[in-house]
Amino acid sequence: MNSANTTRVFVDSYLAYRRQMGYQLTIEGQQLYRFARFADTIGHRGPLTRALAVAWATAPTATRTPSSLTAARRIEVLIGFAHYHQQFEPDTEVPPRHLFGRAHRRLLPHIFNDAEIVDLMKACGTLHPAGGRRGAACRAIFGLLAATGLRISEAIALEQRDVDLNAGVLEVRNAKFGKTRWVPLHPTVTQQLSCYASENDAMRQSATHERFFIGDYERPLTARSVRYAFTLLRKQLGWKARGDHAYPRIHDLRHGFICRTIQRWYDEGVDVDSRMLSLSTYVGHVHVTDTYWYVTATPELMAQAAQRFTSLHTEESES
Repeated sequence: MNSANTTRVFVDSYLAYRRQMGYQLTIEGQQLYRFARFADTIGHRGPLTRALAVAWATAPTATRTPSSLTAARRIEVLIGFAHYHQQFEPDTEVPPRHLFGRAHRRLLPHIFNDAEIVDLMKACGTLHPAGGRRGAACRAIFGLLAATGLRISEAIALEQRDVDLNAGVLEVRNAKFGKTRWVPLHPTVTQQLSCYASENDAMRQSATHERFFIGDYERPLTARSVRYAFTLLRKQLGWKARGDHAYPRIHDLRHGFICRTIQRWYDEGVDVDSRMLSLSTYVGHVHVTDTYWYVTATPELMAQAAQRFTSLHTEESES
């Protein structure tokens, strides 16, 4: 490769190199391709510069100007690519990691309540075309995410062979960091997935498709199409975010599942600390600290914390 190559060529090479080592780089890859389009559009060639990195990190989209957090995350994506690029362009400048502050500041998520989840699933029936497979698939997906905490990428990647409705278990293969895990389902979830599978089979127009969640015209759903459907339904339902993000997100269903699971354990008198590792394994986290990152101070959990503190204080006073 030489300086005459476009940034897209270098990004393709970098992603291929990293993916050979087992990294999926789905989101990072999308970001780097956006950077490549930005750099190639302005005619950039040669070594990457700090000025180019700053220009892209702060470049507005069609709908908004990026926040400092967004800019920080864009810079973080560029660092690995810049180190790789130096072997072809020694004058490449690696942008400082905290140029726009930390890229992993925790923003308060929107914790869905039960009524919102029910409303979301009911609203799927309004998705176009009326009575089509898109609405049924989205309803099943949103219910599955709320009940298991799966990532959207894991749900849409499920194949027929991964869903054992007789045993009530999912096999989530090649998830984040290339991990595979078994996800047991509550009987009510198994029942709803069985209903979806029956409806899907009745509407099938061709040979069996390997994907479990199929949209209209026998096309497997994508994360992008499901997020778009969620956006339509969010607007239709008139939701306002209870948190630091601009809008409720699909990923907030994962946050909610973890918080509700911990709340249920407290209600049942379970030793939560001893169960956290099993919860971390269930949702596919590599480290249990990743699961604690998802715990949000909901009113219910704060009430539990206050009650436990009061009980502890009372015991110490009586001793």
